[in-house]
Amino acid sequence: MSTESTGPASAFAAAQLTRATGAGLDPHAYLRATAGAASVGAWSEALIRTARQYVARAGQAAAPGSPASPAATVSAVPAVSTVSTASTVSTVSAGEYEQAAARWFHFATLSPHAAGSTHHAYAAAEADAAMGRALALLEPGARRLEGPAFTGWLRGPSDAPSTVIVVPGLDSGKEEFHRVTAALLRRGSAVFTMDGPGQGALAASTTLRADYDRVIGQVIDALALDRVGLIGLSLGGYYVARTAALEPRVAAAAVVSGPHRLDWDALPPPLQDLLTQRAGGADAAREFTAEVDLSALAPRIACPILVVDGGEDRVPGVTNGAELARQAPNGDHLLIPQGDHLLGNAQPDWLPTTTDWLTTTLGFRGAAVSSPCAGGPVRP
Repeated sequence: MSTESTGPASAFAAAQLTRATGAGLDPHAYLRATAGAASVGAWSEALIRTARQYVARAGQAAAPGSPASPAATVSAVPAVSTVSTASTVSTVSAGEYEQAAARWFHFATLSPHAAGSTHHAYAAAEADAAMGRALALLEPGARRLEGPAFTGWLRGPSDAPSTVIVVPGLDSGKEEFHRVTAALLRRGSAVFTMDGPGQGALAASTTLRADYDRVIGQVIDALALDRVGLIGLSLGGYYVARTAALEPRVAAAAVVSGPHRLDWDALPPPLQDLLTQRAGGADAAREFTAEVDLSALAPRIACPILVVDGGEDRVPGVTNGAELARQAPNGDHLLIPQGDHLLGNAQPDWLPTTTDWLTTTLGFRGAAVSSPCAGGPVRP
């Protein structure tokens, strides 16, 4: 949840830098692309142009005659193995470019002036399409799953010992948390990355809903599992904590920069505006904000829950997660003092620890108190 929606475009671009780099955008490319943007709208257009460049590079990488294509790297009578290797190289390059394009398109949707517009819908749809093309090239076993209130990708081995659902926040989507997903996949989990109401590919046609636990319940039904892990980021952290309290199939949960409570009157106007856009009106936004309060739900969370906060994440009207960790029976708190919102400026200090914790905790099938988090706080 960014609070920078007004003022010079340079200030807005600077406010998004650690979030962008945390999601995998190259910081040098980001600074080059956004330098000199005269408005926040121009900032968004610069990201779209960059995304299109990555799509073009993907096409070039896979095209006959490209440096990595078989026609450009083999002789008139090539060995079969050489053709196969060159074809694999071009496929990987094309897929990686498409993944990059998906992230750049997604970030173009963060412009507060784009929310709810055809501009926003275009960028979100292009992000979704680019990610689909990337996975078709890099992970052909990935499956698209959709339900009444969600859409997303299931990635990883079909016989994975655990499955984790990655839940995005207020203005994020399934294309943003690439590094979180990659870290979980490397640790052997299957991962479902999703968009829910008001998010990503669904933002143009749906609005925020506080009972997101029902949406995650739909996802678990579609996955046909009786046991999952959750990780929620920003407002997604509230969704995850709420679901952990109400959905018995959640075996472990991690909350990253998630609010324990929101106070509408204390929120900065830019954040009020963003909530209004995503909720479908001022009254709906106020009602939604009033629901974001874990005081009664936190004591009901039976599974292990790890709450990750950045010490520099301070937004008026937002109560961070320490209270959630204190109230949850099996809660622990990981505070990274220098971390900002989403901790993109301190990723090595929390991402390995958090993904280790999730995969290890999901490996314990006994009582919740047997989990690694039950013995005390997790330290940086």
